[in-house]
Amino acid sequence: MRLKLPSIPAYASVAVLSASLFLSPDRLTAQTIIPIETQNNALILQADANKDLGTVYFGKKLSNSSEYGQVMSVFKQAPDYTGMLNSAYTSSGSRNLLEPAITVTHADGNNSLDLKYVSHDVKKISDDVSLLSIILKDPAYNFTVTLYYKTYYKEDVVEQWSSIKHGEKGNVTLHKYASANLHVKGASYYLNQYHGDWAKEMQSEESKLTHGIKTLDTKLGTRANLFQPSVFMVSVNKPATEDEGTVLFGALAYSGNFRTDLEVDYQDNLRIISGINNYASPYTLKPNEEFVTPVFLYTLSNQGKGVASRNLQNWARNYKLLDGKGTRLTLLNNWEATYFDFNETKLAGLLKDTKKLGVDLFLLDDGWFANKYPRNGDVAGLGDWEENKEKLPNGISSLVKEAQNNSVKFGIWIEPEMVNPKSQLYEKHPDWVIKQPKREEYYFRNQLVLDLTNPKVQDFVYGVVDDLFTKNPELAYIKWDCNAVIYNAHSATLKNQSHFYIEYVRGLYKVLERIRAKYPKVPMMLCSGGGGRVDYAALQYFTEFWPSDNTDPLERIFMQWEYSYFYPAIASSNHVTDWGKQPIKFRTDVAMMGKLGFDIVVSHLKDDDLKYCQNAITTYNGIKSIIWQGDQYRLSNPKESSVASMAYINESKSSGVIFNYLVSYRYGVNSSLPILLKGLDAAKKYKIEEINLYPGTTSSIDKNKVYTGDFLMKIGFNPDVNSSRASVILKIEEAR
Repeated sequence: MRLKLPSIPAYASVAVLSASLFLSPDRLTAQTIIPIETQNNALILQADANKDLGTVYFGKKLSNSSEYGQVMSVFKQAPDYTGMLNSAYTSSGSRNLLEPAITVTHADGNNSLDLKYVSHDVKKISDDVSLLSIILKDPAYNFTVTLYYKTYYKEDVVEQWSSIKHGEKGNVTLHKYASANLHVKGASYYLNQYHGDWAKEMQSEESKLTHGIKTLDTKLGTRANLFQPSVFMVSVNKPATEDEGTVLFGALAYSGNFRTDLEVDYQDNLRIISGINNYASPYTLKPNEEFVTPVFLYTLSNQGKGVASRNLQNWARNYKLLDGKGTRLTLLNNWEATYFDFNETKLAGLLKDTKKLGVDLFLLDDGWFANKYPRNGDVAGLGDWEENKEKLPNGISSLVKEAQNNSVKFGIWIEPEMVNPKSQLYEKHPDWVIKQPKREEYYFRNQLVLDLTNPKVQDFVYGVVDDLFTKNPELAYIKWDCNAVIYNAHSATLKNQSHFYIEYVRGLYKVLERIRAKYPKVPMMLCSGGGGRVDYAALQYFTEFWPSDNTDPLERIFMQWEYSYFYPAIASSNHVTDWGKQPIKFRTDVAMMGKLGFDIVVSHLKDDDLKYCQNAITTYNGIKSIIWQGDQYRLSNPKESSVASMAYINESKSSGVIFNYLVSYRYGVNSSLPILLKGLDAAKKYKIEEINLYPGTTSSIDKNKVYTGDFLMKIGFNPDVNSSRASVILKIEEAR
């Protein structure tokens, strides 16, 4: 949000004193109002006469900002017995009786905390971005919390986090340390949350929030989003649709244990508290040490889910996703063609297939490393990152050169955070592995997690990447996998085991920061056995993520639909594989709704299938900029209709791409209804042409007809999807 404060003297550092209260006949005390406004929304904070900082309004922006001081007088509510219901950052142990954002034990053993407003400051970073900081302090203890609100005006997005510090004579224990504490007013609230498992990511379910606390959390340590992603939506008063209703999208940008509490209190307010999960993680804070929480990000829409998702997508491309305005590489992966069974001869053939197919890069997947315990399956070798001499006697460098000879780039798979017990690394450094010393090891996919709290392990993991690039400067792509969760959490070197989960994530980020400092532009895929680690903290270091190991195109339509609410298409890595029973056209069309890749045996393709794939890549290269950078509109929901339809429209509304798929083959299902388009200019005239046709087929779409944007958005267009035309891609262009 861009911060629009009332006019104040240039030397002042706080907002205008916009309302006054008489506490006694001879004493006038003022309230400090801090309006935080974006293009469409406002979050209004107020420090009252007692210096308690609370939220007085969160919603659609008022035309006259001076009226925010009158908001509280409109709400006629029962007494606030805690005096803390609308607290901007709720503390515990004093007056608060509800779920706190922060809980501490002071150096003297006292468990109370009462945070009072001290001051605030605004820094303008750019025309679009501002940073508000608000200092809160306990009057009885030298304990300070600074709240940060980084706001993106045009995108209607807020990043919020906190910084905790003290100057007490001894250590303070942090029992809870949230990033944000939002306060929402409404008659009712509807939560859309997600759950999943391997190959079943991003399964959505919506329910009405009732009084009490609903908690979304994970305790997996790594691969944290496997069962419970950190993203969610809350609709106010009624469930929001694509184009109607008030809805808040929220997400914690953190790659470890998270926790979000949604509490409907006794006065029917919704309080949202989100941050690092404090499970098994009391943090000992030393004097003058600063504890900075991860970012909680959110956007509010009064026009339904579609606007909220486009807010986040624009914000991500402009500010958060690595190279979000850049390009991506199409690729051929060898995994489903060979699994672990390959050698130089097989790979040389696949490199020729890469050139024949017409993609940019060949990606060598798992199985290329380890000698004493060869990586011929997932039971051994992980951690021993030297080339397997039997499979690759001439090393990776020879493959990179062979790729260059075929005019394609070369990429490679790694899983540097993990180790098989059957490996030289485990034999040499058993103290580098996360495990309890007095308990049996317990494996996830036959592997354990390396202890990234240990600086030596951080150096090792960084070295895996650095060595590959040092020996192979032309290496063009990394697929970074993460297949295990943390069992028996314990570090052999960490002095305070309560810090383990936090220090693990800090260690991971230190490694990624070092990699990006030295290799800032190399594309890297964030893979975690599928979507087990998809969050915006990690995506600062990766160009794309792997949504799921489930590449059945029918399943992917539903998954990619849900992911699209929170992540732009340019970040979604979608591969054409042999999963599913659909023809190659259907599989390819679905994968084109993001960053296109292939994981097929090219030599097994029929002539027309190969010709289709080659033509599809050419077609994709002509429209990918619209898919990656265009505004995304969901036209027909696969959970509600027999046809799924998704559109991408460029900024000038002069061109777009519309993907349409038959998702139900049940008898009697009507798939012939017109689909209402969105995002067009009502006054402009458009032509619609079917593209990406299979060789030898003709389109039933008349590409010479002209329609106004008004017609297409009110009457619609029929893509003629049916059992013999199960996948239809349309190009819409302004008629000249």
